[in-house]
Amino acid sequence: MADFEALINKVGFQGDGLTTGGLVVPLTLAGERVTVRQGKERLELVEVIEASPDRVVPPCSHFTACGGCALQHWRLPAYSEWKRETVVATMKHAGFDVDVAPILTTPPASRRRVGLHARKLGKQIELGFKARKSWNLVAIRECPISDPAIVAALPQLKKLAGYLFEHPKSAPILHITASLTGLDIDISGVERNKSGGLSADARMNIAMDAAEANFARVTMGDDMLYMARTPVVRFGKARVGLPIGPFLQASQPSETDMVRLVMEGIGSAKRVADLFCGAGTFTFPLAEQAVVYAADGAAPAVAALKTAIATAPGLKTITAEARDLFRRPLLAEEMKELDAVVFDPPRAGAEAQSMEIARSSVPRVVAVSCNPATFVRDAKILIAAGFSLDRVTPIDQFLWSSHVELIGVFSR
Repeated sequence: MADFEALINKVGFQGDGLTTGGLVVPLTLAGERVTVRQGKERLELVEVIEASPDRVVPPCSHFTACGGCALQHWRLPAYSEWKRETVVATMKHAGFDVDVAPILTTPPASRRRVGLHARKLGKQIELGFKARKSWNLVAIRECPISDPAIVAALPQLKKLAGYLFEHPKSAPILHITASLTGLDIDISGVERNKSGGLSADARMNIAMDAAEANFARVTMGDDMLYMARTPVVRFGKARVGLPIGPFLQASQPSETDMVRLVMEGIGSAKRVADLFCGAGTFTFPLAEQAVVYAADGAAPAVAALKTAIATAPGLKTITAEARDLFRRPLLAEEMKELDAVVFDPPRAGAEAQSMEIARSSVPRVVAVSCNPATFVRDAKILIAAGFSLDRVTPIDQFLWSSHVELIGVFSR
């Protein structure tokens, strides 16, 4: 179809729940006059004729090709206010009369957890992120959102990826976490060869290159390929050794903001449940003032939490349990002595657990959510049982994306 001129009415995203209506064209801003063409799935930008005053030069040379960031062209204050307004709109649409606090945005160069895709083209190895709306790969040389330690290691990571293509169908992903003791790399997407795994030569080369690069650990699922030392993070006063493939908040500054909001949310509580606790992101700070019951379905994470208790003397008692909170939520009867509940579920939310909290006599609840839609569903369960939603704070730890998280504080 021929190009045509258009006036952008709103900024929004199709297919991820944040569309705000009007004409939506990726990589444009509201009020801009642009030339666009009809692509396979949506309109595509050809040229900006009249730019918005909020348009800025993107900080990354890969922007527009790489699918990792969508909004680097937007001035940060305007971008942040738009993201906050998406939460305001979600709350209003749900019928919640609640104050939405200013958004807390992570700074650049703070993303400590990334997934890099590797591809082999002839004898050439490429490492990077998927292209926008494509399975193609954009090989990266820089990444302004990522921890500098990850960016600095790109050449070594690319070299390591070269040993992962012994099977022609392999499409490796290097899941990299920047820890206090070095980079932790967990590899997925590698097909098994005839011997059932990587060859002895590949394993030896990976170990040698990992040692030269001073990586902390390299794993492939349960297969330990190299380990110089345990990857460690700090939660409150505790030093926690990370299990293989752990869940970890993507940004340390955002995690700090979340911990502060959770602590403010529980008030003076002396007995608290930390549900979907992971390896103890909130458990250890909570235990500085309260006796904590911690539960999560990931047994390795709970085991890491238990081990780390010994690294933080002086805390209140922590009782940790590996428990599938979707199938076996903490029951109302088990919450009789609690002053507060904190829950931080995955994107699916915590419907069954919310129903049990609603049946309980717990006076305060803090919900940490990475999905505003399931937050609304769970919040309605609590509100119907007599809770009020006192405040909501948006968290932007996935900088320059459309993704937004939030923390809600409830009281009876």
